Amino acid sequence: MTNFVLLPGGGSGPGYWAPLARELRRRGHGAIPVELPYEDPQAGLEEYADAVAAAVGDQPDLVVVAHSFGGFTGPLVCDRVPVQTLVFLAGMIPRPGERPIDWWSNTGHEQALSESNRRHGHDPGDGNPYALFLHDVPRDLADEALADGRDQADTSMLAPWPRPALPDVPTRALACAEDRYFPLEFMREVTRDRLGFAPEVVPGSHSAMLSRTAELADALERPVRR
Repeated sequence: MTNFVLLPGGGSGPGYWAPLARELRRRGHGAIPVELPYEDPQAGLEEYADAVAAAVGDQPDLVVVAHSFGGFTGPLVCDRVPVQTLVFLAGMIPRPGERPIDWWSNTGHEQALSESNRRHGHDPGDGNPYALFLHDVPRDLADEALADGRDQADTSMLAPWPRPALPDVPTRALACAEDRYFPLEFMREVTRDRLGFAPEVVPGSHSAMLSRTAELADALERPVRR
């Protein structure tokens, strides 16, 4: 049995992991959706990683799945608990010393998002979360995910990422084929640049855990089955 530790993206609660957690448990694995202290102005990335370690306790066989902004926390968890595999899921892969607030400009995200908005006919100024993150998610699930959101204090955005390098653990990257916020070609470039290999492609939007739950579980489980 593998214990999948599920880290939410920025300003999100753990609730949107619920369908995937159920699917993973149905397949005989453990699933630990983690509440990160996004709303605490005293909490930065190190405190986020401490919260993950506290949630995990002494459970073994850990695969950390870091979604979106959770990518800045996932590698830090590897210093606190024994992690078998680190998975970036549409993840913001950090560099040493990089402030999260600078990641978007450092990676060229603004241009990639502008091109995505134009391609899909979006008004870039409206910030519609249904169109950007949840366009293929059933509306009831999308509404539940948004209702479980969190205000996010600025603290974690402003401090340099503290590790000298990414951890020396097996690492995977999954990019979502229909992601409008982190478009596929953008994520391919970022992943090659920062990890040295291309991401594996899974179907679905930025919120594939809600829209393509079984397919995402297949992708996460694949190395375990092998």
